[in-house]
Amino acid sequence: MHGCMVDMRGVGVLIIGKSGSGKSETAIGLLVRGASLVADDMVRIKYVGGDLVATAPDLSRGYMEIRGIGVINVANLYGLASIRPEKRVDLVITLKPSSDLNEVDRLGLQPKTFEILGQHITHVEIPVGPGRDTARMVSIAALDQQLRRLGYNMADEFNQKLLNHMAAASNGP
Repeated sequence: MHGCMVDMRGVGVLIIGKSGSGKSETAIGLLVRGASLVADDMVRIKYVGGDLVATAPDLSRGYMEIRGIGVINVANLYGLASIRPEKRVDLVITLKPSSDLNEVDRLGLQPKTFEILGQHITHVEIPVGPGRDTARMVSIAALDQQLRRLGYNMADEFNQKLLNHMAAASNGP
């Protein structure tokens, strides 16, 4: 697939989007926050033992192309721990133009999925635009995915709090 794959605190995040949407720049922002790069530009995905596992082609492993800068060696810039040979795909992030800002999910109550090789992976769409810290948004999505895996859903918690508040208000003082 065309995209970037990183390991963000144990969550395998596949970042996809149109050419020039900021996938590599977002991945660099995640590396600064402690993530590890699995693949940039070309992500190979295979189905292994019930999981989708992403890797990079041997030739490009550990390298990224950053527009305006060129090809960089990630391990030379961020250390050997900043690259990883493979990672399970846990989350797919699609970077969308900021013009689609009002078309993305705002509550997170009904998680979307993205199909890869017949498997459905949690999918989040994040609008990108000037002034938005896309790496921070992807980091939050990864941490939310990690919490959901542990059984804690922040969106459900807020929804229940809202329902309780409305029920109390309708019953009067």
